[in-house]
Amino acid sequence: MSEHRRKSPQPQGGGRAAARRAGQQSSGRRAAPTHNAAAGSGSAPHGEEPSYGSRAEARRAAQRGGGRRRAPDPAAGGAGHGGRGGGRRATGGGRGRGGGGDEYPAKKRFIDYPRAGKSGFGRWVPSWKLVTGTFIFFVAVLLGAVGIALMVVQVPSAQAASQTQKNVYYWGDGKQMVVSGGGDLNRQIVPLSKIPKSMQNAVISAENASFYQDSGVDPMGIARAVVNMARGGATQSGSTITQQFVKNTYLDQSQTVTRKIKELFISIKVGATKDKDYILAGYLNTAYYGRGAYGCQAAARAYYDKDCEDLTPSQSAFLAATLNGPNLYDPNGGYGPTATKAANTARAKSRWSWILKREAAVGKMSKAQAQQWIGKGFPEPRNPKVATNKQGQIGYLTDLADNYIVANTDISKSQLDKGGYQIHTTFDREKINQLKTAVEKVGKQNIKPKLRAVDKYVQFGGASVEPKTGKLLAIYGGKNALEHYRNNADYTGVQVGSTFKPFVLAASMTDGVRDPKGGREQPASERTPVSPNSVYDGDNKVTLRDYDGTVWHDKDGKEWHQRNDGDEDKGPISLRTAMQFSVNTPYIQLGMDVGTDKVRDAALRAGLSKEQLSSITPSFSLGTSAPSAIRLAGSYATFAASGKQADPYSVERVEDKNGTVYNHKEHAQLKQAFDANVANNVTDVLENVVKKGTGTSAQIGRPVAGKTGTTDENKSAWFSGYTPQLSTAIGMWRVNDQAKSQVFQSMRGVGGQKTIHGASFPAQIWADYMRGAMAGKPVKNFPSAIPIGDKIYGDNASPSPTTSSPTPTPSTETPSETPSESPSESPSSSPSPTDTCDPLDFKCNNNGGAGGNGGANGSGGANGGDTGGTSPTPSTEPPGGNNNGGIFGGPTGSRKQD
Repeated sequence: MSEHRRKSPQPQGGGRAAARRAGQQSSGRRAAPTHNAAAGSGSAPHGEEPSYGSRAEARRAAQRGGGRRRAPDPAAGGAGHGGRGGGRRATGGGRGRGGGGDEYPAKKRFIDYPRAGKSGFGRWVPSWKLVTGTFIFFVAVLLGAVGIALMVVQVPSAQAASQTQKNVYYWGDGKQMVVSGGGDLNRQIVPLSKIPKSMQNAVISAENASFYQDSGVDPMGIARAVVNMARGGATQSGSTITQQFVKNTYLDQSQTVTRKIKELFISIKVGATKDKDYILAGYLNTAYYGRGAYGCQAAARAYYDKDCEDLTPSQSAFLAATLNGPNLYDPNGGYGPTATKAANTARAKSRWSWILKREAAVGKMSKAQAQQWIGKGFPEPRNPKVATNKQGQIGYLTDLADNYIVANTDISKSQLDKGGYQIHTTFDREKINQLKTAVEKVGKQNIKPKLRAVDKYVQFGGASVEPKTGKLLAIYGGKNALEHYRNNADYTGVQVGSTFKPFVLAASMTDGVRDPKGGREQPASERTPVSPNSVYDGDNKVTLRDYDGTVWHDKDGKEWHQRNDGDEDKGPISLRTAMQFSVNTPYIQLGMDVGTDKVRDAALRAGLSKEQLSSITPSFSLGTSAPSAIRLAGSYATFAASGKQADPYSVERVEDKNGTVYNHKEHAQLKQAFDANVANNVTDVLENVVKKGTGTSAQIGRPVAGKTGTTDENKSAWFSGYTPQLSTAIGMWRVNDQAKSQVFQSMRGVGGQKTIHGASFPAQIWADYMRGAMAGKPVKNFPSAIPIGDKIYGDNASPSPTTSSPTPTPSTETPSETPSESPSESPSSSPSPTDTCDPLDFKCNNNGGAGGNGGANGSGGANGGDTGGTSPTPSTEPPGGNNNGGIFGGPTGSRKQD
């Protein structure tokens, strides 16, 4: 391609006009001015850039050349200056405005990221301009969104949002039991003028000290709660009083993100539009304080039986403490393993004291006043009263179902009390009535407080559980839920005595006794499984020994000599017969040989609650623990089910307006707690107790296994037993449930009887109830028990003992019921124990039964706290034992306690 040099035009005059005329004379782009253009010496050679001496020269050259200047040839590489009319600036740098360089610049981006002109890691590091711009952008978006949300969100109607519904409870057969909840809420609205300043100050100090200054939300509080939860700490709400008022008044109690966001925006709007006193009064009147009480007026009545306006600053501080979680701060206790009476009291006192100090710290009272109230001591609330009208057993049933729901679902007590749920329980209406009738029959015939002062304060409790499912079919909680608040089926605090011995036997057959030459913690391979035919020393006050044969000493260094009931010597006796007549000394020694830790584990596997077990001492094996009737019946159901354990439960399913929210079938567990043959052997031994031992009064004309239990000084008496289809536990004790200090009292003389024992009223109630409950059900036998373990001989038990038969203790007690078998004469001596006969099993030895020795006709027996069956006719034959209870110990023969 040829190039044509163009002759520079002659100047036509100076200025822009000249340049314009020069541009009109030529077409297209003009070439760059020639070298030394200021002197007019012609064009520069091809490929070279012109050079100007100064800006003035460049400007004159541009005027001479006219038109838009063509960019210098990139190949030239010169540092051209460019004129005003020059083309695109090059990236290279000369001093001229047009710039000179090697290439055209890249198009400039709005967001320079990754960064141009940078290499390596530097390309990915945003500039401060980008960071600042991004932050400002998002803040603007957030503020805009919040502004729009605040304009859109409306405060809902308090009346519409606070509408409460009823809960409907159903029997196990699906028929309606009772309608409750909703309108039954214990709430009385009072104006702020009726709420003392001490109550207002306590709540503000504890919950939201900046209440009167904040906007309704506390960003720092929310941030602290988020950080704490992110670290795995305890859940915190981060809520102000305004937020809690909004949640209680306008919103549901769900823990969803949507609900939290609504709460936040509505709180801001309420804080900006509502008076602070209005918000405070609303919160104090809607908050839940426990004991079914909503609002401070109902709470003041529930805890102190006074109007809210009469509360002292100390009482106000305590009520403010309950807002932190009434189930954990009510000194009377709550539901769940951590809500015990002792734990709740400790928490309540600590929180109460902190609130008083906090009021002083934020200026709501002086330090001297706070110390004065603390010095006066904790304001102990009264015993609880039922807040809702639930007559008779219905109150116990609905409360039991409510507690189960709260403990096993995501539904809170507050939500439940507001209603709207359909609750399908496991309770059998017919069995509930049968159990109630059986208890009332015994009470009406025998318990006469107006006739005998000792008959006052007698309490009964009972429960029935279905083996293999854990379904709670019936309970007896007390005379009336409105008169006796505590549910006697769910909580007693009463020791169960010898009904605990089956767990010792189960542990001995499962874990075995330890080798005396081995260490304390011995593996199963070094242990010897025990047979129920194993022989132990049944004498009275036998020296208790550790598993290795050394004499056991208590914490004071004293020996332990366990007493039998009536201080009777029974000689070498098998575990089967010791269970039959409830002899103490073999079972306390067996517990030592196996290990009380193994006994505890067996009780837990059977279904007892860890919280209801006592401290581990030797007498632990004799029943110092206080499980509820529900748990005791459930654990015996494990033996009835050949070792399969299911936790007792009272609710099948829960539904709300959206459908099922809980279904027990999805959570049911059936565990193999014991080997089937271990459980069947326990059952075989307990069948013997009912056939010809202390439990003959529980015979109902079909196979039954069970155990009596009576504790020290006749303070409680139990019978727990089962058929293959149903397990039931009945307890009896004496305590003034209205007294401030609950003290169990002796039942000697109750009902006109010299002593009360498991074989008397409890077994009578059990039999009356079970006859009705099992009517029409097929008669089933228990599974056969295959011989298990080795026949061992405990300390002081000779392999071939020869002892005299026990000598009955004189008594004037008259038996009250005729058993199914006839009495016969007492033998003069007892043969050596074998696999089939034992010294005290007189019927086995074909020698008949001694009057008063239990068995076929006994009204007493060698039972360590339990009394045997009864004689067919009044007799002067003495009952064995004095029924003082099966839990004795210590060097003086009194029961050892920690």
